[in-house]
Amino acid sequence: MSVVLFDLDGTLVDTAHDLGLALNMQLTRHGKSPLPHAQIWPVASHGTRGLLELGFAIYPDDSQFEAMRLEYLDLYESVYTQHPLFLPGIAALLAALDSKGIKWGIVTNKPRRFSVNLTKAVKLGDSNLFERAACLLCGDDAPQPKPAPDTLLMACAQMQCQAEQCIYVGDAERDVQAGRAAGMKTVVALFGYLAETDRPREWGADALIETPTALLENLSCCD
Repeated sequence: MSVVLFDLDGTLVDTAHDLGLALNMQLTRHGKSPLPHAQIWPVASHGTRGLLELGFAIYPDDSQFEAMRLEYLDLYESVYTQHPLFLPGIAALLAALDSKGIKWGIVTNKPRRFSVNLTKAVKLGDSNLFERAACLLCGDDAPQPKPAPDTLLMACAQMQCQAEQCIYVGDAERDVQAGRAAGMKTVVALFGYLAETDRPREWGADALIETPTALLENLSCCD
């Protein structure tokens, strides 16, 4: 296996604090009580849709959803680089991949307007995540984000590799669906933003890992 691709939120970087901060700012603006971090963490990987469902019980087919989505994104833009940090063990994993000469990149559904500066804000050695990653593909870089395979295949093109040479690591069912649709092997990061209702062992991934460094032991599953 020559390439490892990662989801961003909840797989490489803990962004739940800033995602939750923006949600609580919005809740306060609308006269509602803020939510504790423990409630926000499990849905942090589900994007604006999941956060608005949690905070306001509204869905994409509700008439107010689009206005609330745009309001949330504007609030998030004011705070999204305040507290991003590597999930425990990720920095060591990336260093190990580098030492083994294994290329790695990032494929996320997060819009590019946030992804670039966020990855620049996360320090990795004497540089940052943006500079060290071999590629960064975002949800709005293709007509269809994950679970469609488009951005994963774009990453392959940028890194000049074949999909069957890649492993995709994520913490959501759509990550497994996208990886499989692209023809990649898939790994579920059980240390990510998983809710009690998630059933990762039923998603059909090639491996599940409890810690980031366990990925090194599972690379053979993708050979």
